[in-house]
Amino acid sequence: MPWALIEVRRQWSREEETALIDAVHAALVAAAFRIPAKDKHVRLQVHEPHRFAHPPTLAEPEYATLVSVDCFAGRSVEAKRRLYGEIVDRLEPLGIPRDHVSITLRESPTENWGIRSGQAACDVDLGFNVKV
Repeated sequence: MPWALIEVRRQWSREEETALIDAVHAALVAAAFRIPAKDKHVRLQVHEPHRFAHPPTLAEPEYATLVSVDCFAGRSVEAKRRLYGEIVDRLEPLGIPRDHVSITLRESPTENWGIRSGQAACDVDLGFNVKV
């Protein structure tokens, strides 16, 4: 049950915002992390451009995008590589250049997540395999 946060520095329409959220969620569901489709925990934060610094080399700085994913530890390096590729592949059709996307992944052991009415995630049948 990864949690993802998408941070952008321009205004999008309601439909485009939904498409951004759906794109990142679809990347997590796809071959990358193989989470259940119903396990959707994605947020979008829109920053005023002056509050979101970017490298001066970006051709279209208004499309600078940061995707942060908090997840259970245990995925392989290959699964993480697939996730990074899936995210940029799915954001590109929305007009975000591939080289304008940065992705951070923060992993925590399952005992560090409280879920489902305050249970430690290590004590719960998650319904999916973290070791992918």
